[in-house]
Amino acid sequence: MKNPDLAQVPWRKSSRSSGGASNCVEVGLATEVVGVRDTKDRDGGTLVFDRSTWDAFLPGLKAGRFDF
Repeated sequence: MKNPDLAQVPWRKSSRSSGGASNCVEVGLATEVVGVRDTKDRDGGTLVFDRSTWDAFLPGLKAGRFDF
């Protein structure tokens, strides 16, 4: 996968992030990929997933199948 340009992508903070919490995750939805980054270090790197992988991951995440 090429390194996508996510500069113009609108980023959303996780709904699990609240108030002044400093450990927040943001998700940026582009046409073909999804970016995930840490709000404490936005320039520190972004995890990039293709849309089909992200779409397969979401149901398990919402169901609490992952131990974070």
